[in-house]
Amino acid sequence: MAEIPRTPPQGPGKGIFDSAQRIVTILVGMIETRLRLVVVELEEEKANLFQLLLMACITLIFTAFGLMSLLVVLFFAIDPAYRLMAMATTTAVLLLLAVILGVWTISKARRSTLLNASRRQLKIDRALLEKEDQE
Repeated sequence: MAEIPRTPPQGPGKGIFDSAQRIVTILVGMIETRLRLVVVELEEEKANLFQLLLMACITLIFTAFGLMSLLVVLFFAIDPAYRLMAMATTTAVLLLLAVILGVWTISKARRSTLLNASRRQLKIDRALLEKEDQE
């Protein structure tokens, strides 16, 4: 049996299918671009976060050793009658500083810019799509 050659669709339906195919192609391209942007930003944030964590840990270790050494020297230099008062005052000051730095750290963590560029680009895309829908 001989097959009947098929001709590509013609007429008004062809334009609709071509338009739909172009729209789908554009949307897939946009989604791919956005996903790549998200991946790049996540990799940058991961490296940045690891570096910050490492730096903070090393800083805390050296600060703790330095403060302990300094306090030992200071407590031996103080008259034995006032050593307990000096220890209590030092403890209060250090705890106050710990609370202040803890609050500062929490406020800084809340101002994180994770995926900021991706969110901004998605807002632009959404506005453009809504603008096209209105026209």
